[in-house]
Amino acid sequence: MAHFITFLLVLSLSLTFSLLPETASAQLRQNYYAKTCPNVESIVRNAVTQKFRQTFVTVPATIRLFFHDCFVQGCDASVIIQSTGSNKAEKDHPDNLSLAGDGFDTVIKAKQAVDAVPSCRNKVSCADILAMATRDVIALSGGPSYAVELGRLDGLSSTAASVNGKLPHPDFNLNQLNSMFAAHGLTQTDMIALSAAHTVGFSHCSKFSNRIYNFSRQSAVDPTLNRAYATQLQQMCPKNVDPRIAINMDPNTPRAFDNVYYKNLQQGKGLFTSDQVLFTDKRSKPVVNAWAANSNTFNSAFITAITKLGRVGVKTGRNGNSRRNCDAFN
Repeated sequence: MAHFITFLLVLSLSLTFSLLPETASAQLRQNYYAKTCPNVESIVRNAVTQKFRQTFVTVPATIRLFFHDCFVQGCDASVIIQSTGSNKAEKDHPDNLSLAGDGFDTVIKAKQAVDAVPSCRNKVSCADILAMATRDVIALSGGPSYAVELGRLDGLSSTAASVNGKLPHPDFNLNQLNSMFAAHGLTQTDMIALSAAHTVGFSHCSKFSNRIYNFSRQSAVDPTLNRAYATQLQQMCPKNVDPRIAINMDPNTPRAFDNVYYKNLQQGKGLFTSDQVLFTDKRSKPVVNAWAANSNTFNSAFITAITKLGRVGVKTGRNGNSRRNCDAFN
């Protein structure tokens, strides 16, 4: 009997633990603020649109901020927290130093706009505002619009140490990309779809200079790189280039969120190794070809992937709160 009771206890514990992540994401729903702040989505959209009109950088900066947030401790706005004398926060980890200030500013401006409505003040989390702002910048730049699930709370910790090994690097191969995304319940198809955020991104030369100057003993230039494109990159990024110089990741339609990203890969114009590998690896190549040919198929796969991304590591209950200021704990 004692063994049976122990078995039941273990079973109930294992069920509890296996349900934990699901329970958090199950709390997310599209009309989460219907009673507390019914106009939250239009308030955020207006603030984001205003910021977008000031600078296009708003688009890639906000999307990247969302991704870097969700991949480290989940989608909990912990990446926005400022470091203090006693705590070095996520945003000051080397992998996050290139996050553009316009992404942070977009969330902070949208939060101010939400809190300017008395009934909404301190009711809407920064994590949800970042999720909404991401959807809005994608739509503003010509990408698909989609319904955002809401109900995330803001995280209670943010440390630079927690970023170690959690973000993909430009030199990753397909196995490395797949295992990193799989750790968050994202499939290879999701990974290929989310990589298309590079259709509006920009990069500093140092992130890919090895592909155009010192790729291997056999070849200074990466042989998977389009020759004319490689020459163009060398002109834009000479060897002793100013480290602040950034170039468009999509050489053809850098200000449009579109499937041209995949057409570029077909031509050997993926800027990072981690981009081009999606076409050179036979396991992912068919998806690249399908989405290069059909933007509707890509759009629906992207919506599925970014919705799943938004469910990663969601904080609920006592594991989070709604911050009064997005860049500081309450």
